[in-house]
Amino acid sequence: MIDFQRYLLIAAIAALSFMLLVEWRNFELPDSTTQSAALKKQSPSESDSTGTNDSPSSIDIPVASESTEVPEENGPVVTDADRIKITTDVLNIEIALQGGDVVYSALPNFTAKLESNDPFVVLSNNAERTYVAQSGLIGKNATDTANGRPTFSTSATRFSLQDGQDTLNVDLHYQYNQEVRLVKRFIFERGKYLINVEYLIDNGSSTDFQAKFFGQLKRDNSVDPSVDDKGGLFSMKPFMGVAYANNEDLYSKLAFPKMKDKPLKESVDGGWIGISQHYFLSAWVPPQDQTNQLNTVVTKQGMNIARMTGAEVSVPAGQQGKIGASLYTGPKDQYRLEGIAPGLDLTVDYGWLWWIAQPLFWLLTKIHGFLGNWGWSIIAVTVLIKAAFFQLNAKAFTSMANMRKVQPKLVDIKERYADDRQKQSQAMMELYKKEKINPLGGCLPMIVQMPVFISLYWVLMESIELRHAPFMLWINDLSAMDPYFILPVVMGISMFIQQKLNPPPPDPMQAKVMQWLPLIFTFFFLFFPAGLVLYWVVNNTLSIIQQYIITKGIEKKELAKT
Repeated sequence: MIDFQRYLLIAAIAALSFMLLVEWRNFELPDSTTQSAALKKQSPSESDSTGTNDSPSSIDIPVASESTEVPEENGPVVTDADRIKITTDVLNIEIALQGGDVVYSALPNFTAKLESNDPFVVLSNNAERTYVAQSGLIGKNATDTANGRPTFSTSATRFSLQDGQDTLNVDLHYQYNQEVRLVKRFIFERGKYLINVEYLIDNGSSTDFQAKFFGQLKRDNSVDPSVDDKGGLFSMKPFMGVAYANNEDLYSKLAFPKMKDKPLKESVDGGWIGISQHYFLSAWVPPQDQTNQLNTVVTKQGMNIARMTGAEVSVPAGQQGKIGASLYTGPKDQYRLEGIAPGLDLTVDYGWLWWIAQPLFWLLTKIHGFLGNWGWSIIAVTVLIKAAFFQLNAKAFTSMANMRKVQPKLVDIKERYADDRQKQSQAMMELYKKEKINPLGGCLPMIVQMPVFISLYWVLMESIELRHAPFMLWINDLSAMDPYFILPVVMGISMFIQQKLNPPPPDPMQAKVMQWLPLIFTFFFLFFPAGLVLYWVVNNTLSIIQQYIITKGIEKKELAKT
């Protein structure tokens, strides 16, 4: 029976280390990891329009009749002279006058690198990366067609949200024809990463003006700039691809490599679609009170497009109307995203253990509100988790202490019945029963706590609040690995001390495996984020203290008996 206990303990520790390594190395699932079963089978005609349309076009926008054409991309190069620049308290934006596309967005409150003061760039259109937010009108009175896109005019080339100003309207003007004038208005609000994009239609003609608004994100396959690859082989690869909400799921995702074979094409009530990367998100959010079309396209040049097309709007002759959607380009702040559209906050993806991770994050943020330091907040959460499992751990440590007490008797039984496994197990069971020991008592609490540890792992990986968050001394980024490997070494030492408090396995092979575990864990944790290692160090330290007190208490009782 003792062999079974040891094998279970070793298997549990090995499983934990393997899961952590897999999560760290394969944070991005290579296949489509959509939570939705709504990738519907398409008819031949639909398939032709999404993946095999060979008719070339000069731009990568939807045509009037089909919103999933695969086009050529030979459009004109946008230069700085063709852009206007907008500055708010949280956004630096550049808009191309041709098409009115957002071709650059930077976040001044988030630095690109820890050692740099440059703002993190989400959208850009340059030699390094193509990632832009496009929008326009298609349909009967389209402004954006296969033959070209409109060129807008503005009253200035630079706009800024001034002190004391809460809203900034940036208007792009376009004369559709002699009777119809259009204004493409971008509305910015103080403290918000959500941009309202509206077409104001002044229809002075004698016929109705009919059009649909489309918004799309176009991205190449360049690397995620928010991922630090200093970990080498063990560097994290978070998910980067399309995320969306449909009628069946508030959050689904589709990896770029799967988009060509399984393009998304769905009609949804409300919904949203975006491109998710580590810590940051860009998404089009159409009006939630109408039916919208969501689809994905991979162009012949390998560009990945996530698109929404809204309902058709008809502006009667001689009247005015508007049509549009909202564009989010900013951090994955789940509380901010929660108020924009249902399911948008789920892009902060905590995996299948979200039901544990969400309360942990809530607790972490509440404690941070008092302490003001994420490192100390992690320590406080660790203490509270330890307190929640206090009685469970106490039983485990008592079981281990009792096992340590009877270890000489177990060794004697093993030697006495070395050639008879059945009698050996029977004698051990009788000893356990006599001493009132549960041989599995030391293993089960650890297994029970595994989901909590994995959940905290996801919280520390996905929460932008931990990005570039300093702790103290040499730890200046809790989301990155310890630059001097001090915490992992301390963790290994604490694990070694804790192991010494446990009874050694009677089997020599098992004993050798257990001796190697602290070293193996130390190696894995060299590349883990400092915040996670900090949690493990504090958890081990508290366990050592609790286990030492319980063991000494049992030893004193035994001495008193003698």
